[in-house]
Amino acid sequence: MRRFDFAGGTSVVTGAASGIGEALAHGLARRGADLVLLDRDADRLAAVVAAIRADHPDRPVTTHLVDLADAAATTAVAEEIRRSRPRVRLLINNAGVALGGRFDQVTLDEFGWVIDVNFRAVVRLTHALLPALKAEPGAHLVNVSSLFGLIAPAGQTAYAASKFAVRGFTEALRHELVDDGIGVTSVHPGGIRTRIAQSARVGSGVPAEEFEADRRQFEKLLSIDPAVAAEVILRGVERRRGRVLIGWSAKLPDLLARLAPASYGRVLAFALNRAPRPAAVPAPHRTAGPPTAPAPADGPGQPA
Repeated sequence: MRRFDFAGGTSVVTGAASGIGEALAHGLARRGADLVLLDRDADRLAAVVAAIRADHPDRPVTTHLVDLADAAATTAVAEEIRRSRPRVRLLINNAGVALGGRFDQVTLDEFGWVIDVNFRAVVRLTHALLPALKAEPGAHLVNVSSLFGLIAPAGQTAYAASKFAVRGFTEALRHELVDDGIGVTSVHPGGIRTRIAQSARVGSGVPAEEFEADRRQFEKLLSIDPAVAAEVILRGVERRRGRVLIGWSAKLPDLLARLAPASYGRVLAFALNRAPRPAAVPAPHRTAGPPTAPAPADGPGQPA
């Protein structure tokens, strides 16, 4: 499969109002892509668009405000994009949300919200826009999973479940779409400085002080600039990489999980010099955490 060509093609990015999504939008604009940006935060998304237009006045930018937890709204936006853009060269499902708390500390509604945004919205958008990807020679699909799509610490049942689902969905699509000439990349970011930690929800059964202590501890591990992460992703797309891991905070836990698939939790807790604790806090898209870790910081950053 030849290298991906960004220039002149339509690129659709979810979660584009901050974090990795914002950085991806800027990186795509520099590469000459026409942008379709999705998020639920109108003010932040407008600021991103204004900055892109200031730097790249010739780049077409279209925006859609949508809460990806709303199935009907997500489907409607996807259909609108497909009508206006019958050919899409790149779809990046980047948006994500986090929820702190053990399985017995969260409600099924809270759990379902994470699955709806992090997984079902990815499926809906991909299904709706797949014909537009197939209509564009050399198209590519990127789904942002997480470090927690490689390892699953305690306190992150909903988040890990959603990101493992994204990983499996993406890997199967990679095999299905190869004959159509569509590249597919699964992204697993490590400790990226995004806003997902601040915007994370707390399970209704998690004591607030417990969540806040975990969140502060975890944020210390978030050291990678979202712009750096975005460039790693876009280089991976250009080279048609099937899987992209960002940072040693993703690569080392991935190796650990391969070597000790049933016992890596103890090793992670020891490495971070933390004893297991009852609850966890999600931090912006994905970094390795101990058995009761907050969510990692890998990616999307903002719910869209």
